[in-house]
Amino acid sequence: MSRKPGVIETDCYQARRALSDYLEGDLTPQLRLLMWEHFQTCDHCRPVYDGLRNIVSLLGDEEVIELPEGFSQRLYQRFLSSASASTT
Repeated sequence: MSRKPGVIETDCYQARRALSDYLEGDLTPQLRLLMWEHFQTCDHCRPVYDGLRNIVSLLGDEEVIELPEGFSQRLYQRFLSSASASTT
């Protein structure tokens, strides 16, 4: 609830629900501005916004990143080692 008459405020729950639409440009200009202000000022939502924006940017990049030989196997082995260490 806004403490200022005529001003609509948002909360983290609403901001995170609208994040995908925000990144895709599917919000009204008024709601887009409201979300932008929230993401700029909220210490909880800003990292979520930054992270998702980076993921979308990387996935949208048509350039394929070549991984070093054996990278997938080393990563998988590291994952297995970490998983078994956390269960013991």
